[in-house]
Amino acid sequence: MLDIGARTLLVPMVDTAEQAREVVSATRYPPIGSRGVGAGVARAARWGRVENYMAEANDELCLLIQVESRTALENLDAILEVDGIDGVFIGPADLSASLGYPDDAGHPDVQRVIEQSIRRIRAAGKAAGFLAVDPAMAEKCLAWGANFVAVGVDTMLYTQALDRRLAMFKSASAQPQEKTSY
Repeated sequence: MLDIGARTLLVPMVDTAEQAREVVSATRYPPIGSRGVGAGVARAARWGRVENYMAEANDELCLLIQVESRTALENLDAILEVDGIDGVFIGPADLSASLGYPDDAGHPDVQRVIEQSIRRIRAAGKAAGFLAVDPAMAEKCLAWGANFVAVGVDTMLYTQALDRRLAMFKSASAQPQEKTSY
């Protein structure tokens, strides 16, 4: 992804500071990390035409990790100390399941953990993010201090629009129809 020009990367299921360090290393060029330098002639570098591409890529990358488990919460403070992590995105579905509340990210215990996590992330000077498919939850996360909130999932929004359209035509087809020439 980085070799084709992505400037922001979201890495799921980061549970430990060691995993966070490995992600930082894999996404940064030497001397900061271990990313392969052959990408200096890749699309993102305009096939070798961007001067100082590796330094520029290191500086411009926004690296976000996802905290989605009880283990990640237990290690959150150590994860937040890792240089090169710009922000932490909370994954509510996997997190609620890991906490013993599958399919119930709205459970009060899960909500409390989400709020505390957002506050911890912000206190560490990192950006805090959240995925909210419910507008009320998006508002809560913003009130708790989240810097960015994804307010839907593309495939869910698409299927909801399709369901509304289908319902419109189902109700229209149930009505008696006038005879037409077609």
